Amino acid sequence: MPELPEVETTCRGIRPHVCGRRVTEVRVRNPSLRQPVPPDLAAHVVGERVDAVRRRAKYLLLDFAHGSVIVHLGMSGSLRLVRADEPAGRHDHVDFVFGDEALRLRDPRRFGLVLWQPGDALSHPLLANLGCEPLDDEFTGGKLHALMHGVRAPIKQALMDARRVVGVGNIYASESLFRARIHPLEAGGKIGPRRAARLVAEIRATLVAAIAAGGSTLRDFVGGDGRPGYFQQDYFVYGREGEPCRVCGSPIRRIVVGQRSTFFCPRCQRL
Repeated sequence: MPELPEVETTCRGIRPHVCGRRVTEVRVRNPSLRQPVPPDLAAHVVGERVDAVRRRAKYLLLDFAHGSVIVHLGMSGSLRLVRADEPAGRHDHVDFVFGDEALRLRDPRRFGLVLWQPGDALSHPLLANLGCEPLDDEFTGGKLHALMHGVRAPIKQALMDARRVVGVGNIYASESLFRARIHPLEAGGKIGPRRAARLVAEIRATLVAAIAAGGSTLRDFVGGDGRPGYFQQDYFVYGREGEPCRVCGSPIRRIVVGQRSTFFCPRCQRL
């Protein structure tokens, strides 16, 4: 599933090509996504100018003067720029056309979303109760320590709860915990202020590095420019079960936490 770095990479890739331009056409080839594409979507955006392109958690927002298009890439979707006359493939479901270019949603599994929200996009039920952005200044060690107060669930699972922190998905939670030398099964409430500060720093560093690498390519993710991400080449633990730890040489182990595969080094991340 595209996580925060993949969505941020897409956001940064399409922003300079879309901001300030007017939508000339909307093509909906298959409205049957996780929720139906609104039948009146074109009526809201054709002829209107995109004022901003931004990310909230794993959602992309195309802001107009009177509302926003909310896009989620689902399990294997991508949103990229193509020529407006480029033939659509089987899984190319929605185009936002800007003259000779189009912003095209490709979603093989159709778990993605294209929705319209009038007014403030952040008031939409999918976005209204989301937690902290891990790259924002207010996400500090003190903030994370407060969010984890009394939490009995494993820290790996707690980090992936979007009501607390958004966008730290399965890959980057495993990688950040390794960098912070914290065992994924340790209860969130046992992470003291010093280790919380270290974990925040490593979450930031991991996400920034992943964004710089264009995200990770799992299955068929590509960024807004159609190019894959390469952060998976730098994984310390994720997907490396049985391989030697890059720090100590111990075999990387895999367990299941919250029904998700979790990778860690039993020597560097002692419980």
